[in-house]
Amino acid sequence: MNSFLLILISVFSNLLSDPSPKAPLFTNPSAEIPLEYLDLVSLDTRDQIFASNTSGDVYLFDKNGKQLNLYSPVNQGRLHQLEASWTVNIFTFSADLQEYRIMDRFLNELSNRQFFSTGINLPKAATLGNNNIIWAWDESDLSLKSLNYLQNQIIQSQPLNLILELENLTVSEIREFKNRLFMNVPESGIYIFDNQGNFLQKVNLRIDQRLCFYRENLFWVEGNKLKMYSLGLKAIFDVGVLPTKDVQYLQIGQEIITFVKEDRIEIYPLPEGLKII
Repeated sequence: MNSFLLILISVFSNLLSDPSPKAPLFTNPSAEIPLEYLDLVSLDTRDQIFASNTSGDVYLFDKNGKQLNLYSPVNQGRLHQLEASWTVNIFTFSADLQEYRIMDRFLNELSNRQFFSTGINLPKAATLGNNNIIWAWDESDLSLKSLNYLQNQIIQSQPLNLILELENLTVSEIREFKNRLFMNVPESGIYIFDNQGNFLQKVNLRIDQRLCFYRENLFWVEGNKLKMYSLGLKAIFDVGVLPTKDVQYLQIGQEIITFVKEDRIEIYPLPEGLKII
């Protein structure tokens, strides 16, 4: 490891060392959102909070916890993906219904299609990508496929059982982030692909929760700790102690951080230390 990387690791370690009792990383929540049957949470670039319940309803809240809108689909079904981090569109995917939906920021439906007509036979995970692309993990043939949703055509198909040499891939989530595709296989690790679907590397992190990206880092909760993996340094850091118990996962916005529990979302100001990493 060269001296520059050693310096960067030292800086990160100092910034993210466990805070002293006199200076906790988090103080009190700025807002709380109680929600029955809470399931998925995602934040947009304006720190608006989108949340789904187990029936597939999508709620829109502002960063202070005030409800702004509600979308309730005609066909009820649990969502397996909810993404609001794109500049314009909101993306949802239901493996139970085998369909995806694209909405605008006000939860107006723009597109709603099922996968059966696309050649993607059994999608178990899907995510929105750049250039009108939807990535889908097709469990019927263990392939990663990209779909041009405007033309409703498959662009490419990558058989991952041959590339990754795994007999059974149980994929919990895929996400595109900064021209890379991340595939979370909780029993094995996180697999990273380029924006053409070419395999790049595997990260040996076993995280059975929603992926959370902030800048060039991946965050997750582990016990009562907030953990971080630096994509650039390829190193794990302890960020600090969580401010609350029973956190299932987190999502980070521009100025806020949300901790998701079984039946509520707790909203905190984003610590200054995280803003400069």
